[in-house]
Amino acid sequence: MAALAVVAAAGLIVDDRVVLGAPVWFKPFKFAVSFAAYGLTLAWMLSRRPVPGRLGAGAAHVVVVSGLIEMAVITGQAVRGRRSHFNIETPLDQGLFVAMGLTIVALWTATLVIAVLLFRARLGDRATTWAIRLGVLIALAGLLLGGLMLMPTPEQQADGLRTAVGAHSVGVPDGGPAMPVTGWNTTGGDLRIPHFVGMHALQALPLFLYGIEALAGRFARLRDARVRLRLVLVAAGFLTGLLALVTWQALRGQALIHPDPATLTALAALATATGLTTYAALRRRPAPAAHDLPAASPTTTPSLATESPA
Repeated sequence: MAALAVVAAAGLIVDDRVVLGAPVWFKPFKFAVSFAAYGLTLAWMLSRRPVPGRLGAGAAHVVVVSGLIEMAVITGQAVRGRRSHFNIETPLDQGLFVAMGLTIVALWTATLVIAVLLFRARLGDRATTWAIRLGVLIALAGLLLGGLMLMPTPEQQADGLRTAVGAHSVGVPDGGPAMPVTGWNTTGGDLRIPHFVGMHALQALPLFLYGIEALAGRFARLRDARVRLRLVLVAAGFLTGLLALVTWQALRGQALIHPDPATLTALAALATATGLTTYAALRRRPAPAAHDLPAASPTTTPSLATESPA
């Protein structure tokens, strides 16, 4: 996938063809990068298990094969100058799109098997274990939300589903004005956004924990294992709420960068809840009463004997 990303990047430079308003090599590039990150993350998570097994290896191989088939179709359609997703214009296009759908089902099922295995194993301390477990669960939800894109639009139904079935955009046609880099629609809803947010929780939660541990040398409170666990749970709650919010926004045909008052209110509520729970997670425990302190040993200095462990 990393090698394919380089090839697709070169295609973006030398090939000026456009499909639905986007460079023809843009989708292969994005998907190659995404699959590379997905594969690396799952491989790292599986390596955390103390006792590797055949089931985990088999599920990993299914992910690899599914990704290869998916990218073969996407890249092949780019070479042909055709859209890969939702395209049923010809028997070949329809067959390739159906093949992609089957590979995604296989990938999701294999990821579910990996999630079950991760829930049955201790993957490190409690914060690390739950960062991995919850990241996989949210990623499974994000993958599943991709199925919303398969719903025919009113225009496609009126057309008799002759050329396409499903779309990224809600309320506007695919291929309109888009955000740079991501390509997300700027005039209507875009179901790729919740798909992206959910899938990349797989990386976000472990990276968040890594950031906490990197700061632990400067902030003593973060050296407490219970605090790190609570912060991971808060981050997982935030990502789950954000996933629900951007899904709701997209389904209402609303662009990410043009939120209405209802969306802004929900976002403010989510931010407030996250801030309050973060404060609660970081709040210093009260110092123990004097009778709870351990008795000083004969060799202990008075200052250390009376120092609060808090």
